[in-house]
Amino acid sequence: MPLRGVLPAGQGIIGTDGAMARDRTKRQTLADFAANAVLRLLIRVALLLPYPLRVALFGWVTRRLVAPFAGYRARARANLAMIWPDLPPAERVRIADEACENAGRTLIENYSTRDFMARMAALPLTGAGVDALAGAKAAGRPAILVSGHFGNYEAARAALVARGYLIGGLYRPMRNAFFNDHYVRTMEAFGGPVFPQGPRGTAGFVRHLKAGGQLVLLFDQNVVGGAILDFLGHPAATALSAAELALRYDALLVPFYATRQPDGLGFAIEIEAPVPPSDPMTMTQTLNDSLAARVRATPGQWFWIHRRWK
Repeated sequence: MPLRGVLPAGQGIIGTDGAMARDRTKRQTLADFAANAVLRLLIRVALLLPYPLRVALFGWVTRRLVAPFAGYRARARANLAMIWPDLPPAERVRIADEACENAGRTLIENYSTRDFMARMAALPLTGAGVDALAGAKAAGRPAILVSGHFGNYEAARAALVARGYLIGGLYRPMRNAFFNDHYVRTMEAFGGPVFPQGPRGTAGFVRHLKAGGQLVLLFDQNVVGGAILDFLGHPAATALSAAELALRYDALLVPFYATRQPDGLGFAIEIEAPVPPSDPMTMTQTLNDSLAARVRATPGQWFWIHRRWK
C-alpha cells in the first residue's frame, strides 16, 4: 500500500530559498515519522488479535478510515471512471471500496508472516505453468515470475517457498523511509532475498537469476520512460525489464496470480503458461493482456489506488 514519504533530493522544493527547502524537508520528515508511528501502532494492535479478525479489521480500517483520508478511494474511483466510463456510479464506488479493503488486508497479511505462511503452505498450485516452473527448478534454469498488485501476490510466493523454491524479489522503495525499513524485513521473511530498484539492487537481482534462482517482479506501476503499451484499453508506461531479463538469461517468464476468495482469507494460486520468447515489447504486452483479463474478471482485487496512468 503506497505511503507518502521523504522526497528524493532536489525534488518537490518550491522556490530557491535554501532555508525554505530545508524547513519543508524537515516538516515532511516529521510527517513521515508521525505517519509511520501511527501505522506501526495499528499493526502492533492488530497482531494481538486472532488472524481472521485482524485481517478483517485492517481491511475495514483501510476502507473506511485510511482510504478516504489518504485519497485512495477518490483515485480508485477516478481510474475506474476513466477505464469504464459507462459503469454505473454505484458500481464504481463498490469496486473502489473493495480494492481499498483488499489493500488493507494485504498489508496486515504480509506482517503476519508465521500465520500467513502456514495458511499459504497448504494451498494447491494450479495452472498450465506449474509443471514448467518445476521443470526449470529441477534443471537449474532461472525463472522470472511476474504479477501485478492483484489479490495478494505474496500469497503465491509463500505457497512456492513452502515447496522449496527460493524466490527473490525486486521492489520499489517507499517514499516513507521509516516505514520502508520494517516493510522490507517483512518481505525478506517470506524466504528469499529482496533487492531495491536501482543499480545496486539490480546487480544482486541479476546474480540470483544467473545462479538459476527464481525471482518475482510486479510490473503494473507507471514507469517514467517506459514503453507505452495498452493496458485495459488505455496507453500505459510499462517497464520491459522482466522480458528483457528473461531473454538475456534464458529464463522462463511466468505470469502468476493469487486471487482472494469470497471468505476474504483464502486464495486461489494460479501459475500461467510461460510467455513464449519473442521480443520485449510483444512479451510485455502479453503480460499486460494477462493481467487485464484478471482485472476484468474480478476488478475489486486490483490496486486501483495506484497512479497507473499518468
